[in-house]
Amino acid sequence: MDAMKILAIPLLITLLQTPTSRSVTVTSSKPKVDVHEHTDAVLACEFKTEKDQNPRIEWKKKGKGVTFVYFDGSFSGSYAGRASMEGATLTIHSITQKDSGEYRCEVTASQDHVNLGETTVALNVLVPPHVPSCEVPSTVFAGSDLELLCKDTLSVPPATYRWYKDNKVLAASTDSAYSADIKKGTLKFNSVSISDAGMYRCESSNSVGSPKSCVAQHLAVVEYKLSVTTLAAGGVGLLLLLFMSCLCVCLCRRQRGCCRREKQEKCLKPYSLPPPPPPARNPKNYKHTRSFMI
Repeated sequence: MDAMKILAIPLLITLLQTPTSRSVTVTSSKPKVDVHEHTDAVLACEFKTEKDQNPRIEWKKKGKGVTFVYFDGSFSGSYAGRASMEGATLTIHSITQKDSGEYRCEVTASQDHVNLGETTVALNVLVPPHVPSCEVPSTVFAGSDLELLCKDTLSVPPATYRWYKDNKVLAASTDSAYSADIKKGTLKFNSVSISDAGMYRCESSNSVGSPKSCVAQHLAVVEYKLSVTTLAAGGVGLLLLLFMSCLCVCLCRRQRGCCRREKQEKCLKPYSLPPPPPPARNPKNYKHTRSFMI
C-alpha cells in the first residue's frame, strides 16, 4: 500500500505540471461604440489562442444579410481604402450614418482544440440636427382648426422640436390656445384667431450638435364675414337653381305624357276589316265576245 502511494505522488505531480488544454477566446474591451459622423470609429477586438500564433481574422457586418468587411487579409466593398487593421482591432475612417450597425469579429485558430471564437461590437453613428422641413399654410380662416408640422428625419439621436412665433418661443400651457408636441414637432390650434397671425418657424435640436431652424413663414388669418351683397347673390343663385330644376322636371314630365298619349292613340285606333274578295264568275253567264283563230 505504501508502495502504491509512493508511485502515485510523482504521477500526480506530472499531471499538475501539464498545461491544461485551452481554446481560442475572443473579447472586446468596448462592445458599444458611439461616435460622431465623419470621424473615425475604433472597433476593439482582442483574442488569445492555445497554440496557433497566426490565426485567421475576419470582420463582418450583420443586417438583413451578412456583409464582409475584412476577409482573407483585405477589405471588401465600401470599406476598401477607408479602413485599417491593427491586430484584430478594426478602425473605420470618416464614418457615415450607413456604417451604423452590429459588427462581428471572428478569429479562427486551426491548431487549437476549439478553433473558432467571436465577439460583437455595436456601432452607433451620431448625427447632428439638420434643417427641418416646416409646413405652415399661408392663409387660414378665423375659427378653423390648424396644425403646423416640423420634421428632421436625419438626426441621431432623434431631434426634439420647438416652435417660434415672431422669434418668440411658444411655450404651451393649460391657458394657451394651442398645444405643442416636442417629439412629433406638431403645433395645433383648436380655433385660430386673428391674433395668431405672424411669422412661424421651427427649430430641431439633439445632444450631438447645434440646433437648426427652418426659414420663417408668414401665416395670415382671415375673418370670414357674410356681407349683404354676398347673401343677396347667394339667394339669387339659389332661386335660379330651383327654377332650372323645376323647368327640367316639367319638360321631362311633358315628354313622357306625349309618349303615353301617342301609345294610347295607337292602341285605341279602330281595326278596319280587309275588303271582301271579288265575286266568282259563273260559266253560264259568260258570253263569248271575240273569237280567236289558231
